[in-house]
Amino acid sequence: MVRDHLGALGFLDHPDGQRKKHSGPVPRVGGIGIALAYVGAFAVVFLLPFQFASILHPALPQILKLGAVASLVLLTGVVDDLRGLNAWQKLLGILSAGVLAYFAGIRVDLHQFPALAAYPWIGFAVTVVWLVGCTNAFNLIDGMDGLAAGVGLFASATMLVAALVQGNMALALATMPLVGCLLGFLRYNFNPASVFLGDSGSLLIGFLLACYGALWSQTSVTLVALMAPVLAVSIPLLDVAVSIARRFLRNQPIFQGDRGHIHHKLLERGFTPTGAVLVMYGVCFFAAASSLLVGAFHNQFSGLIVILFCIPAGVGIQYLGYAEFAKAGRLFLRGGFRRIIDAETRLHHFEQSLEKAGDLDACWTTITQGSREFGFQGVRMSVAGVVLEDWTGWNAKPLWQLRIPLIGNQYINFFRDFEAHLDPLILSAFVNCVERGLKKNAARHEPRAQTTEPDRSLVYAARAEAGGAEAGMF
Repeated sequence: MVRDHLGALGFLDHPDGQRKKHSGPVPRVGGIGIALAYVGAFAVVFLLPFQFASILHPALPQILKLGAVASLVLLTGVVDDLRGLNAWQKLLGILSAGVLAYFAGIRVDLHQFPALAAYPWIGFAVTVVWLVGCTNAFNLIDGMDGLAAGVGLFASATMLVAALVQGNMALALATMPLVGCLLGFLRYNFNPASVFLGDSGSLLIGFLLACYGALWSQTSVTLVALMAPVLAVSIPLLDVAVSIARRFLRNQPIFQGDRGHIHHKLLERGFTPTGAVLVMYGVCFFAAASSLLVGAFHNQFSGLIVILFCIPAGVGIQYLGYAEFAKAGRLFLRGGFRRIIDAETRLHHFEQSLEKAGDLDACWTTITQGSREFGFQGVRMSVAGVVLEDWTGWNAKPLWQLRIPLIGNQYINFFRDFEAHLDPLILSAFVNCVERGLKKNAARHEPRAQTTEPDRSLVYAARAEAGGAEAGMF
């Protein structure tokens, strides 16, 4: 009966056979349940005569402010669960909450950086980026049963222990209800889940933990100790950083969902869904221990602890086998990146020379020089009834030709040895440079009245011929 009502409201998550592979519809109201339980815990504390309630009473205005901005995040998640928001709409809601949180007094403290603390806008930017980044990180990691809730449990428990050790009772009492909520929720969210967090839950958990981390930073007495809150939520942050980096390397939209997150890569490595989640729990435990050690040792061993955490993290990312990072690493280590920059620079100069050529002879000289520079063994150009050829590099081996048709029956043919290697990307860029250079040259020599619109008839397309058969390259 309850499930029917949730379905009518739109709170059921239906499988789609692709990213959502659960067996049947599952309610996604975990965020609402956690929010109600969290608020209820505070209500009990304030209403009943507990001794530690006196600690929270002076902080009531701050608690109400935190509750108001957290409600905005929760509302954003609920609307996304019900109606579906695009990435920018969801980001706008979280960003608004981050800005409001800053003006409500929830700020990343930069007192350890006097040069930065002198400029309030830097503190504002760091706080908003921290809040938005953590919130989105938990939203992105919520891809398997029990994962986001379990990671949030480790992070909140870490902050609770740190607050108790430091004697920060206000922070301890703020995090304690969240620990209890997540611990109880995991009973129903672990694989196989009977209820999902939904975006409302993952966004709310991420935002609350980000706020607690900001409050934790205000008690940090050393520069390195500022890393403690970061380490507490490092696994979701690492996942979002890896996602952004690999999508950037592949020139894909940053906010486009895919199956390349850390937990997905663990599944590809042969782990079961439960096994992958447990591995993530183990990594979170390691991060939590590192965070607590950084907070405990202050300046003595904190830097070493951070380094010892980063090294296994890097090894772990390499173990997951991201092809994007492997390819980028080979490009840097083997000089491929430098070769690409060199080729792009030479192509740029080649295009500029074509554009500036004053007559047919100068243009032909530039083309022959460019063909030799990029490894072509011959070039033939037919323009204005004149056929020009250059076979300086030909060694009588079989050749394939790249034909660039010009206006009318005019053309340029570039000939290359079958055994000679040329990166297809460089080949495509070379064709584009010839096209653009000739277009710009033609436009520059036309009367000014005729150059108000580019001459699109000069070069139509590039075609490649191999063994006499043409294959289009567009």
